[in-house]
Formats: sequence, C-alpha cells, structure tokens
Amino acid sequence: MPETARYTALVAQNAERAAADMSKVLQVEIQAEHEKVEKKTTDHTKAKLFGLFSKEFLIRHGLHLLGTSSTWFLLDIAHYSQNLFQKDIFSAVGWIPPAKTMNALDELYSIPKAQTLIALCSTIPGYWFTVALIDKIGRFTIQMMGFFFMTVFMSALAIPYHHWTLKENRIGFVVLYSLTFFFSNFGPTATTFVVPAEIFPARFRSTCHGISSASGKPGAIVGAFGFLALAQNQDTRKVDAGYGPGIIHYLCWAPSTL
Repeated sequence: MPETARYTALVAQNAERAAADMSKVLQVEIQAEHEKVEKKTTDHTKAKLFGLFSKEFLIRHGLHLLGTSSTWFLLDIAHYSQNLFQKDIFSAVGWIPPAKTMNALDELYSIPKAQTLIALCSTIPGYWFTVALIDKIGRFTIQMMGFFFMTVFMSALAIPYHHWTLKENRIGFVVLYSLTFFFSNFGPTATTFVVPAEIFPARFRSTCHGISSASGKPGAIVGAFGFLALAQNQDTRKVDAGYGPGIIHYLCWAPSTL
C-alpha cells in the first residue's frame, strides 16, 4: 500500500513518487508539477514547522490526542474484558453449561457456537452499519452514540444482575448483551481507529495513531484484571491467589436473600 500523496509530496518531498502512487491508485496518468509542489512544500514547511513535543503541537492537537487516546483506553476496558471472559459470562447466565461439567470437546463446540451467534447477530452488522453511515452521520456522532448505548445496555445487564441469571430470562440477557456488541462496533470500536488516522497532520499521523492505539492497551489490562478481581468468590478461602473477595457473586446472591 503506497503512502498518501500528501505525505510523500509535502513531508518526504518526493513529487515523482507521489505522482506515481496516485497514478497507480486512481489508474490515470498523473504528472508531477514541480514548481507547484516545491512552492506548496515551502509554504507548508514555513506554516507547519513544529515538532511533536512542541508547544505549537500541544496547542493545535493536544486536545485531539487526549481525546483519541482516552476514548481508546475506555473502550478497551469493556472490549477486552467482555471478549476474554465471554465463556464465563455465558456460563453464569446458563447459556452454556458450567466449565466443570464439560469436557474439552464440549467446550470446543459450545463456546465457539455462542460466540459465533453473537458475532453474526451483532458484531458484524455493527461494522456494516458503520461502513454505510460513517460519512453520512459523522465520526463524532457514531462514537458518542456507541458509548452511550453501550453504557445503557451494560447498565441494564449489571444493575438487575440476579434477574438475568434466572433460566427464564437468559434470552433477554443474550439480546441485551448482543446489543452492547452491536453498538460497540457501530460506535467506538470502529471510530477509535478511524479518527486518529484522519485528524492529525500527515507527518504526525502514524505516531499519534500509535500513541492512541497504545493507550488502549492499559485499558485492556484494566479490563482483564479488573474482571478477574470482581468475579472472585465472596468466600476468601476460594479466591485465586493475589485477589480479594469479588462483587459479582455477591450481586447474584444478595437479591435472592432479601
């Protein structure tokens, strides 16, 4: 995949390469106009001559970088905790048998079947909705809408948690759970990597995209270890080494004692 013509011409200052790349992509013959490119490059250099760690970058793009990094961080807390521990979530609501009752072949069949159903009904359609509508309703709207509805549906699952563990309510749980994935993909899962690729100047774009992406990895760590901590047994004798009593079992158990 060739570099963008803007970067090649204005940053790398290789007009011939930029013209050749554009000719290949657009399948038309394009000739480099050196005088225009050189003048634009000079003007570009004078107007944009500031570094990544400069005050000018902070003023112009500091808030952008904070926004792309923080949203990627927040998304990955939910994204990785849900994806890594789907089998535990499915078992907790009775959608698949508990792990201790299944052999390896049963797990190999039951867990991918449940994950595939979620993917086909919510994850993949969410991406296609983004592809179809991202240029019509905009990146910001899709990202805000996605975070909002993920919060709504996750809260609807978390607050009455005991309700969803009852056998007769498992279908409702799966529907709401699927909707969180739909609005994750018709939302920040797509836009968090689209926006950093578009919002920054060409010469900072890959670096700022990398910083934004790297910010998501601490979010993944928080999500993974946070889920393990919250899902620990209330009995201190049964918790994993290094963890204290969790709250998920308590949420499931407490309402039944009222």
